[in-house]
Amino acid sequence: MRLLALSLLLGSIPAWAADSPDEIAAIRVVQKLFDAMSAHDTEAAKLVLIPEGRMVAVRENGTVSGSTQEQFAARLSTIKEPILERMWNPKVLVQGRIAQVWAEYDFWRSGKFSHCGIDSVSLVKAEEGWKIAGISYTMQTTACAPSPLGPPPLK
Repeated sequence: MRLLALSLLLGSIPAWAADSPDEIAAIRVVQKLFDAMSAHDTEAAKLVLIPEGRMVAVRENGTVSGSTQEQFAARLSTIKEPILERMWNPKVLVQGRIAQVWAEYDFWRSGKFSHCGIDSVSLVKAEEGWKIAGISYTMQTTACAPSPLGPPPLK
């Protein structure tokens, strides 16, 4: 019951998503990054990212690529097409001042499906709150299960 009441108070986080305030806060930070991506908002992304953290992508063919989170954030303002990343069924682990969010996701460009995969997001609790220390993610273009979120909203 506490979980349901907490999720209703906090808005869009489903009741199954988290059990503690720190778990909810960690999920919210990841969602803030996704919102910044959709808005192409470099400054909003920088608020939740540790600049020297790493972003690492693993593609279907095994190719691994990466950048610093600062480089990633800087690129957001150069993206012209609409983008949307959505996650579901997040699993959250918190121990003291570190957390891990592991979630399935899909990614859309200009309203068309681009890819899906797993986001593995490492967070640290800084003085000002949770920050993303690094993200590793898989990128699949085939064998993607349909999202339980349904199709993305039309804009």
